[in-house]
Amino acid sequence: MTATANVEPQVFDTDLTARLDRLPWGRFHTLLVLALGITWLLDGLEVTLAGAVAGALKESPVLRLSSSDITLAGAVYIAGAVLGALFFGWLADRIGRRKLFFITLAVYIVATAATAFSWNLWSFLLFRFFTGAGIGGEYSAINSTVQEFTPPRYRGWVDLAINGTFWVGAAIGAVGAIYMLNPDIVGGELGWRLCFGIGAVLGLVILLMRWWIPESPRWLIIHGHRDQARDIVENIERRFERAGHRLAPVPPEMHLRLRSRRHTSLLEVIQVLLQRHRRRSLVGMALLTSQAFFYNAIFFSYALVLTDFYRVPSDKVPWYILPFALGNFCGPLLLGPLFDRLGRRIMISFTYIMAGVLLTVSGYLFQQNVLDATQQTIAWMVIFFFASAAASSAYLTVAETFPLEIRALAIAVFFAFGTALGGISGPLLFGELIETASRDNVFIGYLIGAALMVGAGLVQAFWGVAAERRSLETVAAPLSLVLDEERRD
Repeated sequence: MTATANVEPQVFDTDLTARLDRLPWGRFHTLLVLALGITWLLDGLEVTLAGAVAGALKESPVLRLSSSDITLAGAVYIAGAVLGALFFGWLADRIGRRKLFFITLAVYIVATAATAFSWNLWSFLLFRFFTGAGIGGEYSAINSTVQEFTPPRYRGWVDLAINGTFWVGAAIGAVGAIYMLNPDIVGGELGWRLCFGIGAVLGLVILLMRWWIPESPRWLIIHGHRDQARDIVENIERRFERAGHRLAPVPPEMHLRLRSRRHTSLLEVIQVLLQRHRRRSLVGMALLTSQAFFYNAIFFSYALVLTDFYRVPSDKVPWYILPFALGNFCGPLLLGPLFDRLGRRIMISFTYIMAGVLLTVSGYLFQQNVLDATQQTIAWMVIFFFASAAASSAYLTVAETFPLEIRALAIAVFFAFGTALGGISGPLLFGELIETASRDNVFIGYLIGAALMVGAGLVQAFWGVAAERRSLETVAAPLSLVLDEERRD
């Protein structure tokens, strides 16, 4: 349990961060990634269900949603994620990462279960909002913790692989929808309601998986709980030593001299984001905004494209998500190691620009009506092989390029503003474009998404930070770091 009593600021030396960074990859890291990274699986499940059951929601005798209502629900889900990320991200930096694991997951479980009992449009929108709030809150605490425990040489690949599990959730959602929407198995009104129950069941399993995860030692150190942080690090080290690893001592130059603090004020957060690290903020905003528009615009509307333009029956739509999800999952998994070997600047720029170029080509072929539903899905599969790695790297960039004291809130701020600008506008715009039944209009939407991705790739190429294989404290010095001038004083 994390201590929360007031702590008087103290100056102290610590080697705990370096001791975490020197660890080899082990069972501890694997279990941590499974227990925390599974959050992205839940998000993938929710977003996929929103698309996969779109036809069933339109045919529901109770809800009777229109295409615009469905895209509005997508936007409301994103709005919940935005506000949830901001609120819970602020809490994660103040009260610790671990408590937020359980609070945000509980919000998600209750809200997604309630969605299954929606009785009209407004109740459906309300429950989707709180489902998004739970998922948005998960992002900040989860990404912070994974970054703070992962050794630097694995951080890029691990972060991308974790984000790629979004598409495992997408596949689960698709398979669940295939069976639940099948009129020969369940189908009808009960089918789409049971689909949303899948997330609640998975959430309960994840809740149990997280019991053993400790608080982030980096957070504990900054907030004055050094004994608790040391106990956690020593316990982790003992696991490696029992497994036969010999851990070398940390050299004195790797020690940090820090000043503990109770919290970081919002004024200081603003000063760091807009002044000290202004260029990094611009890069983070560009990356997250462009990928949010790109992903949410296409993914929340792909079912409508299939049903309205390719005449795919609504109960067959989930089959098309499986190859789509495969491309998205394989992208971060296969390209991830290159982000650590070739570097962030090269790979992030490459994946963003490639995704934009491929969407332009695919959009043109869609406009010319030369693709059938299968070919369109294959095109999306190739595009999102690169786009998935790009989107994952956006979260990696924000998580590792800002100081520890504001890491969770920084993730939340950029996720929130990027998603508000791109994630909400994208589904709303594409919903209206699809309603026109004009391929020309939809192509314009694709061009906007492509231009944003290419632009973000160029911003990263010029101003991105080379954070590969470096400790978090060297990428972004802690605000609590005691400088040499202060030491002499």
